[in-house]
Amino acid sequence: MNNNDKKITRIQGPSESARMVETIIGCKWSLTVYQLLAHAINRPGEMVRAVDGLTTKVLNQCLKRNVDFGILEKHVFAEVPPRVEYQVTAFGEQFIAVLASLEQLQHAINNQPLQPE
Repeated sequence: MNNNDKKITRIQGPSESARMVETIIGCKWSLTVYQLLAHAINRPGEMVRAVDGLTTKVLNQCLKRNVDFGILEKHVFAEVPPRVEYQVTAFGEQFIAVLASLEQLQHAINNQPLQPE
């Protein structure tokens, strides 16, 4: 086989998953929401009370974005007063594992000795 027979196809990055990671990492509250859910704080009112600086408006935008991506699932209970709870979906568990891997990678990068130029 000579060099003229080799055909390598250009590989394109995963555009949808990259956009999702960028959007979620770009939202300064998403990672905090995941932490709250891991601690069984799954109601929006509880979340706002548990985190200084988090407003209801910003939390609702963050939660909606995560629901739209399929990371979180919203449960609305037919009660008076109305009750809403969020939980991580199976897909969300996979996504959070990817974020944890990125965090480990960042930790490894931070702990690398500087390379001489």
